[in-house]
Amino acid sequence: MDARSAPAKTAETGGTGGARALVLLLGLAWGFNWIAAAIAIPETPPWSLRFAGLTIGSATLVIAAWLSGRSLYVPKGQRLHIAVAGFFNVAAFNMLSLFAQMSGTTSRAIIVNYSMPIWMAVMAWVVLGERLNKVRGFALMLCVSGLAILMWPLIAKGFPTGVLFALASAWAWGIATIYLKWAKVDVDPLINAAWQLVFGWVLITAGMLIVDGSPHLFGLQPRSQLAILYIGLFGVGLAHYLWWSIVGKLSAVTASIGSLLVPVVGVISSTLVLGERPTLPDIIGFVLIFSAAACVLLLPNTPIKDEFPE
Repeated sequence: MDARSAPAKTAETGGTGGARALVLLLGLAWGFNWIAAAIAIPETPPWSLRFAGLTIGSATLVIAAWLSGRSLYVPKGQRLHIAVAGFFNVAAFNMLSLFAQMSGTTSRAIIVNYSMPIWMAVMAWVVLGERLNKVRGFALMLCVSGLAILMWPLIAKGFPTGVLFALASAWAWGIATIYLKWAKVDVDPLINAAWQLVFGWVLITAGMLIVDGSPHLFGLQPRSQLAILYIGLFGVGLAHYLWWSIVGKLSAVTASIGSLLVPVVGVISSTLVLGERPTLPDIIGFVLIFSAAACVLLLPNTPIKDEFPE
């Protein structure tokens, strides 16, 4: 995993215009992925929806890894670690984030979900012993303040399940990332991501068969079919391939800007495409949480900014 930074330093000094364009494309791919899910949700059961997206996406990434000439072999000692990461990073994250959308607005789910860099910094402090310096401490304070402002009106109306699902999905991604760092997994990043998707797909498929019996993907409206196709090809397959391409060409700091574009694209798109109107607490919470994430992601010499979800 640490090998990413070495080629990135030399790439930064060369022609990086194409790689920087990929950062923008990544932000768009992951940002619109939330909108595609919102479009498909009314017609598609959640387990079937994630099964379809991960079937297309994992196949896309495995094929991309194979076409790139990489070996798909993973040493025995690393397989369990990748499987654990796949459980949290793919299966848990995908289902929890979808339940968050189903339990509230898409824009709110995105806002809370992208508090993940802050929780990862806290987990790294507890598990890895990484120092929680002044900037990270300030970011944590901003994040907690943003969540409190966002959740307070919701608590007054009842139990905010959507927010809690979104928080849980952010924690799931953070747990996977910190676990991989703790386990010191030394596998090619693209192969690592491909097998995480495959293992997550196996778990999602099992859940779909238990809950839905079979994939409920027939008789869907064309817009739902296109949304599912987008999720698989672009939100899962292409986005993961872009991410691992970017981190090999640019520094982690520059590449991480792509993850900051996701909530911006997602929240704006949910307003324009879905007709959602974020409340004042939502907007204030978004500003505070986004600022907190920016503090953690763009802080020099911060190791917790290597992996972010759709």
